[in-house]
Amino acid sequence: MAEVIIGVDPHKLSATIEIVDRQERLVATGRFDTDQRGYTAMRSYVRTFRHRLWAVEGANGTGRPLDQRLVEDGERVVDVPAKLAARVRLFDTSHNRKTDALDAHSIAVVAVRTPGLRVVHPDGELKALRMLADRRDELSRLRVQTVNRLQRLLGELIPGTRKRDLSALQAKKMLAGVRPRDVAGKTRRRMTVEEVADLVAVDAKLKAMKAELKAAVLARGSHLMDIHGIGPAGAARILADTGDVARFPTRARYASWTGTAPLDASSGQQILTASPARGTGG
Repeated sequence: MAEVIIGVDPHKLSATIEIVDRQERLVATGRFDTDQRGYTAMRSYVRTFRHRLWAVEGANGTGRPLDQRLVEDGERVVDVPAKLAARVRLFDTSHNRKTDALDAHSIAVVAVRTPGLRVVHPDGELKALRMLADRRDELSRLRVQTVNRLQRLLGELIPGTRKRDLSALQAKKMLAGVRPRDVAGKTRRRMTVEEVADLVAVDAKLKAMKAELKAAVLARGSHLMDIHGIGPAGAARILADTGDVARFPTRARYASWTGTAPLDASSGQQILTASPARGTGG
């Protein structure tokens, strides 16, 4: 039996597939939930096609959970960049309207027409690093929220007092001399003490997370932290988001993907360089 390409348009709760042959003729289509039952049904559905290649859009984004499950189950998977799928959809339909079925078909067509797409490989260590980086970001946001609540409560307890970079120790010292007499004041002070305890806890988690991220980055043999200004969190995020750097054929392609490649932009008689991520600079 000839090889077929299974184009997958992945979402959090569902995945739409379009199966085409090497002549881009539609063979089958389907839509499945991404829970275990839906995933099992999808693999059973395609089992009759012994020679199959999965093409998943956004293997480093929305498609990551699905493509890793497929790879771990022994399936062959390639990563289809969203830009290529959008281009095929536009050229083949003369419009850029999106439906799940059209997206899945475009993804499959890209895999047929494009040699050298990145093959997805299982990488448990990178997956763990990405989880740690995400957790660190969540803890950082939680700390900001905790400090904001603490600032508000302290401002109500001690009017006119506000520390720009508030720490748990500073908050404790500020609370030491506050002894409200009314019920509202006592309740506010108790809530402030609870927020201080939450800040102490999240700071301890962030400290432990920093050490774990540092060890994980070093374990991958990365020297990113040797660069001034890049710490464990920044290095982990770069590694996690980049994934397999070999998927970028040149340095210029990687710079374009990160949004740091300079672009020519005219301003009057002066030619400036601009970065999509950083604005315009001389």
